Amino acid sequence: MSDGPAPLERFWNGILPENPVYRQILGMCPTLAVTATMKSAMTMAAATGFVLICANIITAMIRNQLKAHLRILVFVLTIATFVTIADRVLAAYMYDMSKQLGPYIPLIIVNCLIICRCEVCASKQGVWTAICDAVGNSLGFALGLASMATVREILATGSWFDIHMFWLAGTPGEKFRWALMALPPGAFLTLGFLLGAGNWIGDAMAGKKKAQAA
Repeated sequence: MSDGPAPLERFWNGILPENPVYRQILGMCPTLAVTATMKSAMTMAAATGFVLICANIITAMIRNQLKAHLRILVFVLTIATFVTIADRVLAAYMYDMSKQLGPYIPLIIVNCLIICRCEVCASKQGVWTAICDAVGNSLGFALGLASMATVREILATGSWFDIHMFWLAGTPGEKFRWALMALPPGAFLTLGFLLGAGNWIGDAMAGKKKAQAA
């Protein structure tokens, strides 16, 4: 096993310091496409997490047998196996959601986040470290999707997980609904706003620590 970050460090880095959505800017296709509602966002996050954890485990187990010129092919084939399982389970038990997500579940096969974690961590470190890395990045990805979906669903429909919270239909507050947030431009606006807010907070905290150290 090669040297690298410890399991707990891998786990924590995947959640916030190296968040897949807001720091690594990976997996942008589902991030923009399926975050109109919390249900679709969390379903995608769960499917991606399942594939990422399973792919990392298998890759870590066979890392000593990987050939350099074949490693990407092996990663993709491994990922495709678990994506097929996730796709069939969704079709069998959550048919309406499966139809709603459409091609975005099969597109997990080419999600840069999963291939990146297989390459950076699982192919170089042990199974336990690979599991911690996968779980941390899965939680970080879910956090990114949840934050975007929360903003978009509340502003577009006044609901969260389809639970009506604000500006119900037929009430005076209905005029405050921002239908644009349910459309593709709303995804870009939300991502830009949250990225900017995250960078501003990060810079402010770094400046505060620097001032305290001085």
